[in-house]
Amino acid sequence: MSIKYLEHATDAFIEVTGSTLEEAFTLAAESVVDVTLDKTTIQEKEQKTLEVKGKDLRYLLLNWLEEVNYNLITKGFAIARFSVKISKNSDYSLVSTVYGEPIDLKKHNFKIEIKAPTFHLMEIKQDEIVTMRYLLDL
Repeated sequence: MSIKYLEHATDAFIEVTGSTLEEAFTLAAESVVDVTLDKTTIQEKEQKTLEVKGKDLRYLLLNWLEEVNYNLITKGFAIARFSVKISKNSDYSLVSTVYGEPIDLKKHNFKIEIKAPTFHLMEIKQDEIVTMRYLLDL
C-alpha cells in the first residue's frame, strides 16, 4: 500500500502501511533496499530463500530488516522483489523468496549504508490495516 519516509535528523525513520502482515513486511524490506540502492536498476537474475524468526512481531520485524540489510551489504545481493509468508506457532516465522542479482555499485547507484535497524521508535499496529514504524540507523 505505502511507504513513507518520516522526518528524522540523522537516520531513516520509515512508516509502511499494508493490508496484511505479509504486505507490510514486504514493504519494509523494499524500504531497506530503497534507502541503500536504486531499486529500478535491479534485475531478477537469481533467487534465494531468506528465513527469520521472532518471539513477537517486533522481534520478527527487527530480525527481518537485519536479514535484508545483511544480504544487501555483507553478501552483496541486490534484491528487486520479495515474496513473503509469515506463520505463527510458539514464535513468528517469516520465509521469503527474494529475486535479484549481485550488487554492482555503479549500476545500482549505491546511496547510503544502513548500520542496523533498531527497536527505538518501533511500532506495529494491526487494525483493518497493518501500520509499522521503524528506525534504520545510518
